[in-house]
Amino acid sequence: MTTKGKLIVLAAFNKNDEGDLVPAFDPRQVDTEERAKREARMMADKYAGVVAWSREADPMIGEYGPPVVLFQAGEIPELE
Repeated sequence: MTTKGKLIVLAAFNKNDEGDLVPAFDPRQVDTEERAKREARMMADKYAGVVAWSREADPMIGEYGPPVVLFQAGEIPELE
């Protein structure tokens, strides 16, 4: 049995007093790439940076593919 699927994440960032990017909230898992892109676009003017990304994932064996950016606006830290 395989649990392989796609992990789709939405994250937003603000700047702290030192000008460093910090998460505005815990990264949110989203159902579809379309929804992630739509929500990221709506949030883009409220945060210093917004990113929606996905990656192939098989959590059962801890295997994750490289992140693929679906939408990005503003400043974001480097994706791991």
